[in-house]
Amino acid sequence: MPSPLHLFNTLLPIVSFWAKRAVAICCVAACLSSCAGSAPAFGERGYTESGKASYYARKFQGRTMANGEKYRRGKLTAAHRTLPLGTKVKVTNTRTSKSVKVRITDRGPFISGRIVDLSEKAARRLDFIKAGVIPVELKVIQPAPVK
Repeated sequence: MPSPLHLFNTLLPIVSFWAKRAVAICCVAACLSSCAGSAPAFGERGYTESGKASYYARKFQGRTMANGEKYRRGKLTAAHRTLPLGTKVKVTNTRTSKSVKVRITDRGPFISGRIVDLSEKAARRLDFIKAGVIPVELKVIQPAPVK
């Protein structure tokens, strides 16, 4: 029967190999988890959403928006259900990669699946006047000013 010291000396290289491997795996996992930052908080710069966009009909021209301004179809504005008023976002048509920067000035759209209603000028820049509704990605580029 081999002595305990003999067993220890025989098993030490094997244990050391697996122990070193385990420590290396843990170090890599820790580095990757610390490098992969968490997603930006709602309304903060870099926050993104995907969904569908529509645009305001001409009949809304001159009506008061949630921020108190009158809707002007020739301005680059948008409605979002929950982003703070005054937030600036970049809206990208995912089919054509065209994008436009708009300011959130109103609330809406209130139709399932739609995340943003754009002014007519913004819709023209994204080239979807005929389509009416398009898939988009919305990204916050400047949070709303703090009051």
